[in-house]
Amino acid sequence: MKNIGLIGCGNIAETYFRSQDYFNNINFVACADKFHEAAIKCAEQNKITALSVDEILKDKDIDIILNLTIPQAHFEVSKLALESGKHVYSEKPMSITYDDAKYLLELASKNNLYFGNAPDTFLGGGGQLSRELVDKDEIGKILTGNFIFAFPGVHEFHPNPESWFQVGGGPVIDMGPYFFTTLVNLLGPAKNVRARGKLFSNQREYLVGPKKGKFFDVEIPTSVMFDVEFVNEAIVQGFISFDVQNHARNHMELYGTKGSLVVPDPNMFGGPVQLSHELGSEWKDLSVEKKYLGKTNIINHSGRSNEAPRQSNYRGFGLAEMIYSIENNRKHRCNDQLALHVLDLIESTILAAESKKEIQLRSSCEQPKPITEEEIKILLK
Repeated sequence: MKNIGLIGCGNIAETYFRSQDYFNNINFVACADKFHEAAIKCAEQNKITALSVDEILKDKDIDIILNLTIPQAHFEVSKLALESGKHVYSEKPMSITYDDAKYLLELASKNNLYFGNAPDTFLGGGGQLSRELVDKDEIGKILTGNFIFAFPGVHEFHPNPESWFQVGGGPVIDMGPYFFTTLVNLLGPAKNVRARGKLFSNQREYLVGPKKGKFFDVEIPTSVMFDVEFVNEAIVQGFISFDVQNHARNHMELYGTKGSLVVPDPNMFGGPVQLSHELGSEWKDLSVEKKYLGKTNIINHSGRSNEAPRQSNYRGFGLAEMIYSIENNRKHRCNDQLALHVLDLIESTILAAESKKEIQLRSSCEQPKPITEEEIKILLK
């Protein structure tokens, strides 16, 4: 059993603590935050030890650091953890720049340490059934596709939303990892990207919390449209935005020579997956409720009409699978090569929007191996 120390006691920490209820090898022993009061509160709620960041990095009983800091701090915290001889699993993205993430990959390799990275949602029932259908040539050669993720922005519900609207934040860095990782899972690595971005307002209003009614600055484009060409020659169009009040889609559609596939929300683990083979034919719903990581386990509607109130959320499985891989000396699926390629795609999308030019990706990666129900069962409580 590996001992896990968590750095960053914000909103997402609660989700990772919940993973202890699902997976048999998740063992949190300590937490830290640059605001020590947050660490003390987190420790009391979860019956673990509150430490300073320096203390948690020096603690020889801690094997893995779970990095849940804001994206702008991911690089520095992960670097310190790797230099301290600890494996790392980080929230997305790996860093906010490709060069820093590449350095982390090289540092982990040099120190013979594992580096894992969210998202792990592509390992859920929806993502894996979609992969099974693609691999079986159910819709033929995939030619094109599209997806959307759009909402008004985290200031709708978060009392400290500034980092999402500053350099290192933004809709592509925030939500791109889910969709790009799912696409790499289904299609393999990407080749190039074109994009256009827009900043519609220089300020946003705090809508909740103690600063409600005041305003903060917006530094980056809050809507980005783009198209990605993959090595297999498929081209997929995307739209990610913090400027949309409502829309009717939160999924991905792929169009092949023999039919079309609707991949469910890559931000979650569930389904259903939808399949159609002929013009005008009914879409066939394929449930994933019988899959271990597809069963509905939360009812938590955000208020957006495009988001189902019944969802599947098993975040933390990627961490559990990495721990199992460490103990069995094998490659984990949410690995640093995949995360680096996804970050390359994120940064290239942002650069393409700024330059108005097609950007060639600097990296590649192996397409993740599908995961079987038998492999998942091993890690379940």
